Amino acid sequence: MSLSLRLPAFGGGKEKGGGSGAGPGGLAEYRLIGESVAHGTYQPARSRLAFAAAHVVADPLGDNAPGAPAVVDWEHTLGFRRHLWSLGLSVAEAMDTAQRGMGLDWVATQELIRRSAAEAPDGRIAVGVGTDQLPAGEHSLDAVIKAYEEQLAVAEDAGAQPILMASRALCAAAAGPDDYRKVYDHLLAQSTRPVILHWLGSMFDPALDGYWGTDDLDAAADVVVDLIAENTAKVDGIKVSLLDAAKEVALRNRITTRLYTGDDFNYPELIRGDDQRHSDALLGIFAAIAPAAAAALKALDDGDLTRYDEVFAPTVPLARHIFSAPTPYYKTGIAFLAWLNGYQPGFGMVGGLQTGRSVPHLAETFRLADQAGVLTDPELATRRFTQLLATYGIDA
Repeated sequence: MSLSLRLPAFGGGKEKGGGSGAGPGGLAEYRLIGESVAHGTYQPARSRLAFAAAHVVADPLGDNAPGAPAVVDWEHTLGFRRHLWSLGLSVAEAMDTAQRGMGLDWVATQELIRRSAAEAPDGRIAVGVGTDQLPAGEHSLDAVIKAYEEQLAVAEDAGAQPILMASRALCAAAAGPDDYRKVYDHLLAQSTRPVILHWLGSMFDPALDGYWGTDDLDAAADVVVDLIAENTAKVDGIKVSLLDAAKEVALRNRITTRLYTGDDFNYPELIRGDDQRHSDALLGIFAAIAPAAAAALKALDDGDLTRYDEVFAPTVPLARHIFSAPTPYYKTGIAFLAWLNGYQPGFGMVGGLQTGRSVPHLAETFRLADQAGVLTDPELATRRFTQLLATYGIDA
């Protein structure tokens, strides 16, 4: 069945795919490719560890206004995680993709961790441990440590692997690298199992600028290398989200633990690796391209690098678009695609974050998702997006 609709142009000029050109503010007919890249279920990959950082689904009847406590649709939130597990992916829970610091409060976060960990098969879950329960304002290093300890206890009580998330409060309180070492050395000594460290670049969160006590990324990497070297038994690996493949590879070659790529621009080459090492994956984009990620990882397990490249290559333009500046609003694109694919009843988000991207931006997300083969039900996706466009007064 041939599907088409008229979509707003993004950025002007000639549209990609099967559409004709349209200037800024105009509409262009788009004919869908309508072919999903993968179907069915998958086993976890053998050659790589792969976590998808999952979003939360807002209760459509909840008061999820900006600044209000999050009201979560637990049925569909957990249903999406079952979908990821069915594709062989593990879940990185309660991370920035789940709107930590952008709408998901600590009360809802605790329940999210407990509910998700209780359903995770074979322990295939790691959860974010941070300090976001602290109120806005200045805090001492001891207060930062206590906040981390509270969240670490929740993760351990749930039986989930902790991810020590980069902390805005720590970034504001620390005078230099020694203060980071004081906090992390204390937490690593206290953790009962190896943790995943977390280095989130300022493009994802401007409040994390200068993390590890320096604006120099090479000097920051030195701090990380020393921290890991002196705590090897307590560190499973580090997730790095700098959107700089060369910096990631340089760090990867200096540590003995895993490096989980969080680079949503360059993940195919980083996961594939080189003649020295490869990165494992802990990615927000994997929630959006889960079927493609599952198919690509299976191809890698099978030694079929041609198929690996064929599956991943068309997902990169989609990922770069979803994570384009202002990057913190990539969460809107993740929820949008989950809605298009039928994993949630509406496009609302906690904190009202569904307004974080423009209609033309969402239209380009729709096009690129079709071209990447990650619209699992193209007819449903077309019908839903047509309905959304109509609410904005656009006749598709």
